[in-house]
Amino acid sequence: MNASARMDYATFSTTVAPTVYAALLAMGKAVSASGLDRQLTELVELRVSQINQCAFCIQYHLNIARKLSVSAIKLDLLPAWKDAGVFSTRECAALAWAESLTRLETQGAPDNLYATLCAQFTETEVAYLTIAIATINTWNRLAVALRFPPTDLKLHGN
Repeated sequence: MNASARMDYATFSTTVAPTVYAALLAMGKAVSASGLDRQLTELVELRVSQINQCAFCIQYHLNIARKLSVSAIKLDLLPAWKDAGVFSTRECAALAWAESLTRLETQGAPDNLYATLCAQFTETEVAYLTIAIATINTWNRLAVALRFPPTDLKLHGN
């Protein structure tokens, strides 16, 4: 289904909700400045966007991941990361946490996933990874609801 945009990205970001746009960009910049590996955060943001079926964010994060030299095999196998055998233990912990926080209604945030996450990341990294997941879920919901077309990507920056 090729649904038409309900609002274009430029209008949202510059006219309708510029303060919300700025706040979301600030959260993304805080995650980037936190020291978390950028390739890892792009994989997480891409996976969440796939789950949420957000074409705008999928294309955006694929573009960034490619610029960061994330391997093509990881990008290709991301939807099947659990069985792919190409993701590190750290990446698997982050992806499992991302999926659980994206599918709250069915998975919640179980203690076993949190314990696995804490075994791989510092407390600060856990906090910023969780912020990255929350932020991309917000972007996904906005972009899906307003149907930002992937063609507006040149306008998206963070």
